[in-house]
Amino acid sequence: MPKHRTRDNPIGGTAVFTVLIFIGASALMAAGQVAVTTYHYDNYRTGWNQNESVLTPANVGPSTFGLLQNVTLDDQVDAQPLVVPGVLITAGNYQGTHDVVYVATENNTVYAIDVHNGMVLLSANFGPPVVYPLGCNNNGPNVGITSTPVIDPSSNTLYVMAYTQRPSGPTIKPGSNGPIYTLHALDLGSLTDKVTPQVVSASHTLTNGTTFNFNATFQRQRPALLLANGGIYAGFGSFCDLAPSLSRGWLLGWTAGTLAPFSSNELLDLQPTDQGSFFLSSIWMSGYGPSTDDEGNVLFVTANSDPDSYDGITNIQESVVKMSSSLTTVLDLFTPDNQATLDKGDVDFGSGGVLVLPDQPGSIPHLAVAAGKDKTMYLMNEDDLGGYSPTTNNVLGSYTVGPCWCGESYFVDPTDGAGRVVSSGGTKVIVWKVQTSPTAALTQVAISTSTGNSVQDPGFFTTVSSNGTANPIIWALARPTSKNTNITLFAFNPDAGGSKLTPLYSVAAGSWPNVTGNANLIPVVANGQVFVASNQQLQIFGLTGQQAKKKTKK
Repeated sequence: MPKHRTRDNPIGGTAVFTVLIFIGASALMAAGQVAVTTYHYDNYRTGWNQNESVLTPANVGPSTFGLLQNVTLDDQVDAQPLVVPGVLITAGNYQGTHDVVYVATENNTVYAIDVHNGMVLLSANFGPPVVYPLGCNNNGPNVGITSTPVIDPSSNTLYVMAYTQRPSGPTIKPGSNGPIYTLHALDLGSLTDKVTPQVVSASHTLTNGTTFNFNATFQRQRPALLLANGGIYAGFGSFCDLAPSLSRGWLLGWTAGTLAPFSSNELLDLQPTDQGSFFLSSIWMSGYGPSTDDEGNVLFVTANSDPDSYDGITNIQESVVKMSSSLTTVLDLFTPDNQATLDKGDVDFGSGGVLVLPDQPGSIPHLAVAAGKDKTMYLMNEDDLGGYSPTTNNVLGSYTVGPCWCGESYFVDPTDGAGRVVSSGGTKVIVWKVQTSPTAALTQVAISTSTGNSVQDPGFFTTVSSNGTANPIIWALARPTSKNTNITLFAFNPDAGGSKLTPLYSVAAGSWPNVTGNANLIPVVANGQVFVASNQQLQIFGLTGQQAKKKTKK
């Protein structure tokens, strides 16, 4: 175990941990329908909708499944769509109850769209985006809302982080111009602010007693927002690792409802000086959100810094980190034994997120997996992540999955009732069986053919749908394969037989002309529909023809 790094002044009040999977008791939700209120479906980040009764391997195919709606948006989408049935829309021209998909764009626009007809019920813009921050082209031309918002259905609130460019000029007061991040708490029915938005600010004391201040000009808020423990959490990294002397990794928190900032925060590099002025230790994870365990602790993965500056206490780069919910204490970490090599080669461990597996049988019930650019996926004991040794990795297993600008998914397979981890490094989906006895391990059971040689960084994202454990489907969104081409939606049946995954279905699912910025896109499956947001559009897929009629009769 690493030495704990503690902070004063934890959050006041009782911390309540909530796993936001599907909250069917909410008054917002139509009977029998599923809501997707957070990134990758839940706070473990499993990517698993286990309440999908409509779509099955038998009816997802070229003749039965296809595009239903194509909705035009005002900019590129990097955030995952969120779905809430039975929302009472209280503003605009379409007031009344609707099943709604919420989509946020890099133009700082949030859309509420009817899932059945593609009608834009409401849209709200939160200010001009920042154009090519610091000259970084690892995004679209605009950077506005990048991270996936999060919804609290118990209070009808959508939390979203906007990045806006304040005006400059001779009449502008010094210090009041430049980019800012603003956290909004929006009413689901009107897309208006419920409380005064919170402009993001933070400071932290370095090891020499000086103060380091958060500066929005140099920080990129890419990881999905997390709602847990009565708070909203957001991770920050850099723009293309530019200005590495000024950018550092932050994890910040605010009280849900009031947006009051936590009294503590996490700064990953506390060192005041560095020989090369290269600090960073960013949290970016290709947009994957921080996860939580059953105790409400927050887990994330960090990226590169100066290879000679690591000590696991004052600088925590290239590591899975477990934080207390109050952001006062680093509870545990795992750092690969080749940490220095990863730093020197810009081979970030933090290019992917950390998936916390639901409780498993056996002597090690709490497991987690994470993978990064180095092709290796690590299986960890979430109660003892493994710390750091320069000679060995104290983990449960290491598995080759391909370079991973990506994140894993999880489901339980009906054939044996055992868990499955789905990796998506390189260009292939790989399904791993979770072994829990006599020791915890992963065993490869199936692998797909290539999803295409992407012109972007390797890896992509998956989700899984099933009805309980029956009829699982793995959904994947592959990145562009040539300039000005499309992203591709795939559906795989993990139980089709044999060790090869063959697509049930594949189709172009939106354009992505921004070749220099990875399409870190997530397919969202809910209530017989699949939602894919991309560049200036949302596509909604579902059953077509006679299959759709059969669904209606049910």
